[in-house]
Amino acid sequence: MELPGFLQRVLAHLPATPPSGFHSAQWAHGGRPTDEGLAMLSIPGLNPAKAIDAVMDVNHYVGNLDHVTTCRSVADPRFTPPEKVRFYQRIDIPLLGAVHHELVLERLGEHKGYLAAGWSILTPETSALSAKDGFRSDYSHGVWLAAPGRLVYALGSAPRRDDVGFLKWKALTSGADAAASRVLRANLEGLGRWAAKRA
Repeated sequence: MELPGFLQRVLAHLPATPPSGFHSAQWAHGGRPTDEGLAMLSIPGLNPAKAIDAVMDVNHYVGNLDHVTTCRSVADPRFTPPEKVRFYQRIDIPLLGAVHHELVLERLGEHKGYLAAGWSILTPETSALSAKDGFRSDYSHGVWLAAPGRLVYALGSAPRRDDVGFLKWKALTSGADAAASRVLRANLEGLGRWAAKRA
């Protein structure tokens, strides 16, 4: 039940007046090794419905979102498209290696004028993955929010401590917090371009 609480924290950290360009924010939660964070980007002409439809289209992340090298839906009767989808994802992080996990993504309706979709980790399924193919996420949850001309991406994530060495752990936790806004902006720009191409 991580996702509802996270969504409420994201909504609480949105700026009262949306900026005309790029905005980011980070906050600590629950004594975890990484901050949670959000980024907001003004994208003139963005269609919220097309953006959220792109988010739900997990089988076409590769080539549309940076660093996603594998992403595919997994049939599971617990999660029925188009409202929910289970998927496997592998992301290559420059200089640090690959992370992979199994997630469930779902449409979350409308909140404060934004259409929303969010994901959370499937812990048993992720634990069953091989660490030889990449380090596994210990936790991973996030949301996309889309309003006319505006897009928000927010997440909280960290690797499993026993899957990485000390230096990589520091780079993926405190080091990741320092670099988060750049990564978040790239994801926003990528989704904005993808949504604009969709019929």
